[in-house]
Parts: sequence; structure tokens; C-alpha cells
Amino acid sequence: MLTLRKAEDRGHTDLGWLNSYHTFSFGGYHDPQHMGFRALRVLNDDRVAAGKGFGAHGHRDMEILSYVLEGGLAHKDSMGEQHVLGPNEVQAMSAGSGVIHSEFNASTTSPTHFLQIWIIPAVEDLKPSYQQFAYPSAEKRGVLRLIAGPEHTNNPPAAHINQDARMFAAVLPPGVSVDYSIQPARYAWVHCATGAIDVNGVALKQGDGLAVSNESALQLRGSNAGDSELLLFDLA
Repeated sequence: MLTLRKAEDRGHTDLGWLNSYHTFSFGGYHDPQHMGFRALRVLNDDRVAAGKGFGAHGHRDMEILSYVLEGGLAHKDSMGEQHVLGPNEVQAMSAGSGVIHSEFNASTTSPTHFLQIWIIPAVEDLKPSYQQFAYPSAEKRGVLRLIAGPEHTNNPPAAHINQDARMFAAVLPPGVSVDYSIQPARYAWVHCATGAIDVNGVALKQGDGLAVSNESALQLRGSNAGDSELLLFDLA
């Protein structure tokens, strides 16, 4: 079963400095029909104005992934981590028993566009942790590149998260397709981050999502005039 979640049907928050679209219920946007999908709880499409951002605030018991599409995101937290995250980098924070962090646009002149992703952990009250690394953009061009998963993977590197869930990224040129096998009793969510893609005959444009259940395989194809970027979540 393939269920399309259209970009224009998402929740929306516009604070002037922040223009955010919520695939699932978040903050002041509440929709009991869209509270998450399996362990995937939050997928926010955020655009942050130059020099602006999220002040210090707390999280706990959540695996938090930030995926920058344009610009830079300055991160600072109570674990002593202070970094700038850009495109083709991975940032994963296990909030565990509690962490305080802030996220700001690293530029004073240009906006930042990033995806904020929360995954519910399998175990609560863990020690907080932080991971960040860069990878060559070629590693996700025309292929599904593992970004995060439950295994400790170093070659190529991927972030470790405390849940039986995997996140992949791919950039697909026009007409280029990749196949993905779904194991029995597993699910998937596909998010079209930029451009346009086709998934098993279903067309997705930028911001669209697709819930996948009772399917054994996916074919993902770039259908935009230029490159298209997507995220694929494999979920228990």
C-alpha cells in the first residue's frame, strides 16, 4: 500500500524568521491522523532566516537528525558540542536522559534550509550523545546512501541511532532510478526533499511524503528536469 502525503496538506508555522512545514503533528499543529509513522515521529521542513534560529531548549528520549539542504546550521549543546552543519554532512543527537541545545542559521546574509527529523528510541533514559561527519556528495548520486541506522558502521560512516530504523539519502538525476527491497513485516517512508520523483508509479514533488506498507520493493526514479533529492526511511 502506498499512501501519499501531499506537501500542501502538511501543517505550517510561519514566525517570520522561521517558515516550517510539518509532515506530522508538531508544536501548535495537531492532527490525530498524522502523529508519525512507525518510529518516525517528526519530519519538519524548516527554512531559517539569516542570523536567526532556535534558542536553547531541551529534549529527551528522542533520536534527532538534522539534514541540511542549503546553507549552514550552527549547533551548540549542553554536552559541550559546538559545530556548523552543512549539506553532505550528518548530524545525529541522541537526547536520551536530557540535553539542551540551540540551532541557528550560521550565516548573517543567507537563509538556511534543513530537515529536522525525530525518531522515537527503542530504549529510554540513555546517556545523551552526539555524532557528526561529512561525506562526498558522489556517495549519494544515483544510489541510496545510508545516513543513520542501528548498526555501528564506519565504512562508509553512518550515524548510530537507538532504534531499528534506517535513513538513506539519494540524489537522482532525470530518469535515473534506484531499487530498494523491503523485508517482510517492515515499512518505509519516502520524502521528496527537492525536485520530483516517481515511486512505484506514484509521483512526488518537493515536500511530498509516501507511506509504504505491505510492499516488497520500491523503484525510485528522478522525474524532475534537474537533480532530485530524497530521503528513505526503513522502519520496523
